[in-house]
Amino acid sequence: MSGILYIVATPIGNLGDISQRAVEILKQVDLIAAEDTRHSKTLLERFGIKTKVQAYHEHNEDQYTAKLIQRLVAGESIALISDAGTPLINDPGYKLVATAHDNHIQIVPVPGPSAIITALSASGLPTHKFIFEGYLPPKSDARKTRLKELQNESRTLVFYEAPHRIVESVKIMQEIFGDNRRITIARELTKQFEQIVRDALSTINEKLENGEIKIKGEFVLIVEGAQESSITDTEILHINQILSEKLSPKEAAGLTAKITGKKKNEVYKLVLEHEK
Repeated sequence: MSGILYIVATPIGNLGDISQRAVEILKQVDLIAAEDTRHSKTLLERFGIKTKVQAYHEHNEDQYTAKLIQRLVAGESIALISDAGTPLINDPGYKLVATAHDNHIQIVPVPGPSAIITALSASGLPTHKFIFEGYLPPKSDARKTRLKELQNESRTLVFYEAPHRIVESVKIMQEIFGDNRRITIARELTKQFEQIVRDALSTINEKLENGEIKIKGEFVLIVEGAQESSITDTEILHINQILSEKLSPKEAAGLTAKITGKKKNEVYKLVLEHEK
């Protein structure tokens, strides 16, 4: 019989957050595949885990995925861990898990900490619907483009961000989403200098500039979604028709989307259906 691939969540900061089950699994498997063996050493030593560790990260996953699958097929069990939190959430591991499925290998998740869920739970913003965007593009123009695409998204938005980009990213968000859109900054979650602050984008910008929010550590940004428009389809078509008298169809649809808070492709679709 094939072995089992365990997807094991580890603490995002406070080592006391690891589950008893996670410790037991890490002790009993034949191998631990870790994103960074040096980083994981502290955790494993703390809990007396002496299992052999193999580095498995984005730079060697093409090389080692097949080898790990061979070991699983041969009957060995492997635990996959990331540097912190739940593996595969903005971390390596997708190729291994997908290939394990392809080879009918049993996959067992061992749930635990996740920076996304931890931040959301304490954000004071709606959590019934949200989207996770990971890190925004590193270049300013690309970041602006992506945030403009999310301008009318009504679900809560969740991002990771690096300290050296946090100030610029929040300024761009204020420019695109407006001064009053609420944002929660969660910094250094579960660690000694944890900081969670919710306020309007304009105020958060001020707190970053005056040092009230420290520009150190790991950041999760939770941004309030856009208010859903209550405007009717008839009203949208009427606005688009008026604008079409002076603008091209593309320009009219784009401006209609901005006025109504709808997505441009939704306006296009509505107009086409009406014309049919």
